Amino acid sequence: MVTRDPYAVCQDIVRAHYENFPVASYLMPRQMRPHIAAVYAFARKADDFADEGHLSPDARHLLLHDWEHRLRIAAAGRADHDGSDASAIFAAIEQTMAACGLPLHLFTDLLSAFHQDVDVTRYATWSDLLDYCRRSANPIGRLVLRISGRDDEALDASSDALCTALQLTNFWQDLERDWVKGRLYLPVDVMAAHGAEERTIESRIMTAPLRAALADAAGRTRNLFEWGRFVCENVGGRLGLELRATWLGGTRILDRLERGGFDVFTARPSLGWQDVPPMAARLALWSARATSRE
Repeated sequence: MVTRDPYAVCQDIVRAHYENFPVASYLMPRQMRPHIAAVYAFARKADDFADEGHLSPDARHLLLHDWEHRLRIAAAGRADHDGSDASAIFAAIEQTMAACGLPLHLFTDLLSAFHQDVDVTRYATWSDLLDYCRRSANPIGRLVLRISGRDDEALDASSDALCTALQLTNFWQDLERDWVKGRLYLPVDVMAAHGAEERTIESRIMTAPLRAALADAAGRTRNLFEWGRFVCENVGGRLGLELRATWLGGTRILDRLERGGFDVFTARPSLGWQDVPPMAARLALWSARATSRE
């Protein structure tokens, strides 16, 4: 049986699911791209299991448990090779974990968040939401740093802030899309503080209280972006460029949300080719300043 290179399969998954921010892009150091693609493919498929709406919650949990079982087999160096895309992902994960010394707990944290997605559709407090992001977003940033050979507490903390900010921005951007799936990530305590009610989301009405709640959440998100500048400015080379480009993309979406009064019911802000020239100019200026400080 002729099988494709496992990393080629993962790269195809990356290209098929490109979203707002660069994933294994050409800014990334060439030697890192296959490993980043393997991590992304692993997480993308697991996220798909959590979102399989036509399946019962129990069935989705079973898929995720099987994914973790296969992960642990791969971590032990015994991934199967049956020619399927799933086996290719774990063949790549096996090689990447061994080559880069990636800790298993960062992968299982991701899976715990996907399990949570199956059952949890509301968050009572901002702290609850941050705990979810700690497991659903932050491991990706730490895995990228480990793949690059970096293991530093200050970089990890800043990376966590950046990853959380990116995920929160996506939540505010996708408020309506998530509502259709039965989920609301804007915490109850933030909504209650501004008198916002879920029924206005159901009616697709951007009321003043809902706008105020989203503005509050966006302000907290922007603070996290500011904390995330440290990792962007203290990682050099092509990975530093990738991190800065990702930061610029995330904050640009947040800017658009704020300028549009958070009315995602009328228009969902996103990035397009028209954003490339201004972002490239800002990236060049930022990188020149970062280099001058080295």
